[in-house]
Amino acid sequence: MEMKKKKKSTGARVINEKTPLLVIAGPMFFEMLLGILLNNVDTVMLSHYSQNSVGAVGNANQVMFLFIIMFNIISTAISVVVAQYLGAEKYDEMNRIYTLAFIVNLGFSMVLCAVLVLSKGLIADVLNISPNMRGEALTYINIVGGTLFLQACINVMLQIIRCNGYTKIGMYISLAVNIINIAGNYTFLYGPLKQLNLGVAGVGISTVVARAIALIFTLLFFYGNKIGKFSLKLLNPFPGAMLVKMIKIGMPSAGENFFYSLYQMVLLSFVNTMGDDSVNARVYCNTLISFSMVFSNSCAMAMQIITGHLVGAGKEEIAYKRVFKTLSISMPITIAMAVLNWQISPYTLRIFAANEEVFKLANLIMIADIFVEIGRCLNLTFISSLKAAGDYVYPLIVGLITMWGLGATLGYVFGIVMSIGVAGVFMGTAVDECVRGLIVMDHWRRKKWMGKALVKKELED
Repeated sequence: MEMKKKKKSTGARVINEKTPLLVIAGPMFFEMLLGILLNNVDTVMLSHYSQNSVGAVGNANQVMFLFIIMFNIISTAISVVVAQYLGAEKYDEMNRIYTLAFIVNLGFSMVLCAVLVLSKGLIADVLNISPNMRGEALTYINIVGGTLFLQACINVMLQIIRCNGYTKIGMYISLAVNIINIAGNYTFLYGPLKQLNLGVAGVGISTVVARAIALIFTLLFFYGNKIGKFSLKLLNPFPGAMLVKMIKIGMPSAGENFFYSLYQMVLLSFVNTMGDDSVNARVYCNTLISFSMVFSNSCAMAMQIITGHLVGAGKEEIAYKRVFKTLSISMPITIAMAVLNWQISPYTLRIFAANEEVFKLANLIMIADIFVEIGRCLNLTFISSLKAAGDYVYPLIVGLITMWGLGATLGYVFGIVMSIGVAGVFMGTAVDECVRGLIVMDHWRRKKWMGKALVKKELED
């Protein structure tokens, strides 16, 4: 089922209460699935070149991920603002919003890229990167980190395009970027340019080239489908109020992601005290778990777009019911995927050539993860919709309380004090996810989010 084009000069497609969830969620599902599959192939290619290179790039990516979270302040906000303004049919404001988001994110990300490159040595010291990996890690940060503004701009463009109803574009870009990246890696590591002996530097170059091509493609698609246009003239006078509004939306979301990443690092520190088998079991299981998350995550992202359009159109009651309907679809499938993941894990884990002790630990982790995925499905569904409705602070507050008060605390108690091990850490995470999920679901049920929309559709005479 194709979404109809909106009226007037915009190239946006109609998203309303009649839009099927899977029309939007389907392409996002395959986009994320492709990303997971192809990124794993990328890692395997590098591992055959050098184990030190894998560690160096892994350390560099950990650093750059935190910077990407800061870039996402604007890209997260733009998904809410664009969806609500399109829902309210405020077409005259769209080009100003697009220009503001793109220019501000470009400028902000370029400054952060400079900070990252200039402080990379200090960051390497703080992370205690080993001398064997340090040189390659710093080289990778110079190349990829110095051009990370490309990814920041891609994120903004994809949010704009998705909110206008073109959800398949992200899937195509994910496929193209990863294919280009893999081809580039092969060329530098094993192919015609192997003699240059660039190694990690070559991998970094292929990543930058792939991202540059992706950005060009999104801009061509944006203009080719007449979604809108960018013009610096639209920023005179400067729309400061709109920028403040975006920051107020984006900061809590970025803060939530930042503290979640920090929370995961603390849990990892617990696991690191349990031995190499526990660490490896966690790594392998997280790889398998990423596949369980894909469906619930894609449904939540789709529902965020639909909710934003409905709330902007003043249809809050319809949005209220639609979110529960989405949960009734995503929850059973999520549980089924988690159970299936557990059942087949004895076979899928053999891909990693794990030993018997890792198999035993992984089996317990995969059982605990069934409950983690139940809670995560609740969180993804309701938190995404709360943000889309303009209630973006409440999820941050609840997350801080449950992640640290329940997840980290119980993870330590179950995993270390009670000697359950790595599965105990996952048990703590399950309690955090489920309790937080029930809290945000109740918040949605009690309609505390209503009335917080950024914009309302003007009533016709």
